[in-house]
Amino acid sequence: MTDPQIALMMLGLFIIFVFLGFPIAFTLMAMGIGFGYYAYFDARRMWRSFDRMAEDTGWLDSTSLWIEGLFNNRIFDLFVNQTFTVMSNEVLTAVPLFLFMGYIVERANIVDRLFSTLNIAAKNMPGSMGVAALITCALFATATGIVGAVVTLMGLLALPAMLKARYDPSFASGIICAGGTLGILIPPSIMLIVYAAASNVSIVRLYSAALLPGLTLVTLYLVYVIGRSILQPSIAPRPTKEEVPDIPKSQLAIMILTSLVPLAFLILAVLGSILFGLATPSEAASIGALGGIFLAFVYRAMTWQRMRESVYLTVRTTAMVCWLFVGSYTFSAVFSYLGGEHLISEFVQGLNLSPLMFLLLAQLIIFLLGWPLEWSEIIIIFVPIFLPLLAFFQIDPLFFGILVALNLQTSFLTPPMAMSAYYLKGIAPPEIKLTQIFRGVMPFLVCVFISMALMYLFPQIVFYLPELMYGK
Repeated sequence: MTDPQIALMMLGLFIIFVFLGFPIAFTLMAMGIGFGYYAYFDARRMWRSFDRMAEDTGWLDSTSLWIEGLFNNRIFDLFVNQTFTVMSNEVLTAVPLFLFMGYIVERANIVDRLFSTLNIAAKNMPGSMGVAALITCALFATATGIVGAVVTLMGLLALPAMLKARYDPSFASGIICAGGTLGILIPPSIMLIVYAAASNVSIVRLYSAALLPGLTLVTLYLVYVIGRSILQPSIAPRPTKEEVPDIPKSQLAIMILTSLVPLAFLILAVLGSILFGLATPSEAASIGALGGIFLAFVYRAMTWQRMRESVYLTVRTTAMVCWLFVGSYTFSAVFSYLGGEHLISEFVQGLNLSPLMFLLLAQLIIFLLGWPLEWSEIIIIFVPIFLPLLAFFQIDPLFFGILVALNLQTSFLTPPMAMSAYYLKGIAPPEIKLTQIFRGVMPFLVCVFISMALMYLFPQIVFYLPELMYGK
């Protein structure tokens, strides 16, 4: 077999191991080191240690020299260097800080206050409770960026309230599942940080480019919720005074000031300091983490146990992301050294695809990968395969990254592996069936596809803010 054929076998075996359920980070590292041992094999270098072996060398020294020769392979140097590169990456430094901010905000009892306030403020709108739940999801998802946490918490808070208000179970479930996934698109998004580290695109430009697409998707969700509530009032009845009482405007203003404004200010402070160049993402994330702790103390929700849980979850998630990067960097370096990347590039270029056809093909592959894989694995492992081809097809990596972020919304909403649906099913009342949740997310999936089509048709939705703020 030629080296490029071995590289393709390496990629095929990795996909098989993923479907068999092996831990992805450790599979990447094991396969990178295993195939790298072959790729970087240098007999002269590896057995150089035996030149120091004399006839009277003892068995202990002889064994030591054998082990030294066995491990005298450049793949181990590469693995150490890749680990150091990942751990010292300044862009990735923001990941644990944003995660910590999210876990602290999740435990600060802000969301229940926010949902109650928005529910009262929007009570005269069609589908008012759904609108309140969706906006709460969007704000909370923006502050946390952790899909499972948003869907779970909103499922415990908003779903029982909507069911009690006689909302259609599928409709209510779809709102929570779709709203909970917005955190991986709307800045400050952890997914965009990971894409920036993988593609060397400026995280500041990515954040500014994601704002309008994110708002476009939220708008499409709201249009669907309000429109369907008007066309089918039975699925979202107007709340009664017992469910949503009338309160004086002065009291409503106080509720907004104490629930909506603090969280919105925290998000805007973090995001604004990044976009206007006042702080790096890492510095802004540290401000956000400190602000989250402050809010938790103000709302009297901070306890030692909650702080400990937040730190533990932050460390666990950060370790997962970092080791995925280490494994991916090692795997991709060996894959490229064997000629696999060049072979794939030649194959795709030989198809004579137009830039639009290449984009559609790439997004279709990412959409299909979203069924068995998490977004982090897709961004770190598979997206770098497409990145070298972007220059050939004259596609801006910034535009590609936003399309990928939109596309990955579908990975949480598409059956049979719609993780948002499973998160919600885990805490929903027993009478809510998984098929009902799947049925509820389908219209929101259509909204995602519409937003992607709008990006294709009107690329300035992506480029307008970056060009306005930072030039071309």
